Amino acid sequence: MQPPPLGRVLVVDDDPTVAEVVAGYLDRAGYDVVRAADGPAALDRAAAHGPDLVVLDLMLPGIDGLEVCRRLRARGPVPVIMLTARGDEDERILGLEVGADDYVTKPFSPRELVLRVESVLRRARAATAPKPAGPLRAAGLTVDPAARRAAKEGVELALTIREFDLLAFFLRHPGRAFSREELMQQVWGWDFGDLSTVTVHVRRLRGKIEDDPAAPSLIQTVWGVGYRLDPGPGPDPHGDATRSDGAPEVPRPDRASDVPRPDRSPEEWTEPRA
Repeated sequence: MQPPPLGRVLVVDDDPTVAEVVAGYLDRAGYDVVRAADGPAALDRAAAHGPDLVVLDLMLPGIDGLEVCRRLRARGPVPVIMLTARGDEDERILGLEVGADDYVTKPFSPRELVLRVESVLRRARAATAPKPAGPLRAAGLTVDPAARRAAKEGVELALTIREFDLLAFFLRHPGRAFSREELMQQVWGWDFGDLSTVTVHVRRLRGKIEDDPAAPSLIQTVWGVGYRLDPGPGPDPHGDATRSDGAPEVPRPDRASDVPRPDRSPEEWTEPRA
């Protein structure tokens, strides 16, 4: 008796060789695989089969991969891994911005793609599992991990799976700076990958929670380190934390290196200078 499949994966690629290789590796890894060769067929099969994850090529006939991703995410939070041509950095960034959870550049290792599928599915399932922790609150933000709901000043936020996880992680660790490597390990669950994935998601999250994303006051860029949630004065997100002297504990910037260098762009502030 065969074990049940690990999940259903929709593979969308108009190159029959690539689709066959990807489908073969996923099938051998224990997944139920559905295939589509163009954008309209991808949307039809997604509606008919309800995949747990979609492996989606950017360059598709009929409807391109970016638009397919937009429409899939409008229907629900299905994880998407995009396949992109090496060097198409702008398209990779666009893919992440429309809601893709990960991307793999061509040519790629099918074994690595299977590992990416496992990682993204594991994170997605962990995200939907009930959690005992209560809501997290800071700076007008409220995140309820159990209900998978987030709001700012009472207005619900439309966050992707990864944006939600990233915000929840920051709220669990207010005032602490994390490198992009640490965020990739703790939020994405990856020990490898393109760190620009973190940069893009931080930018997208700022666009949804900051009053002025161009001058963020909540998610701060810490030069030479990475990013830090600065909740400002107010209650601890887990309750009323106090210092040993009984006074409220409010994380505040205390590093000279927290001040951005004027000779470097915002994206470079996260990289330590040699």
